[in-house]
Amino acid sequence: MTGAARNFFVLALLYGIAGMLLGLYMGLSQDHSQMPVHAHAMVLGWLMSGFFAFFYHFFPAIGQSRLASVHFWLTAASGIVILVSLFFVLSGNIALEPVTGISSMVFFACFLLFIWIARPAFSRAG
Repeated sequence: MTGAARNFFVLALLYGIAGMLLGLYMGLSQDHSQMPVHAHAMVLGWLMSGFFAFFYHFFPAIGQSRLASVHFWLTAASGIVILVSLFFVLSGNIALEPVTGISSMVFFACFLLFIWIARPAFSRAG
């Protein structure tokens, strides 16, 4: 794996570890107040980053593009900000809600960017 594929795969593994550790902590402490952070880490982080990694692996020319690199860095940054800010919002710091909202919109824009990047693969599939 190289390029965006490798970057997203490593990111997915890091999200998976963080999400599982948070899940273990919640189970052991019987405090499930951070369940939304756990769910976001596992779905936005582990699953989506893993999907992006395999897409870019199966389409290496697309994964080596400059736009794929932009996709990775924006997705990684906005995803981390979502998780950290959501953690603090759920801990009672509601002043960070706008940060969570803005980073969520950036993450959504990154998904739209991915759809744009993946367009050439649609025409090859048929």
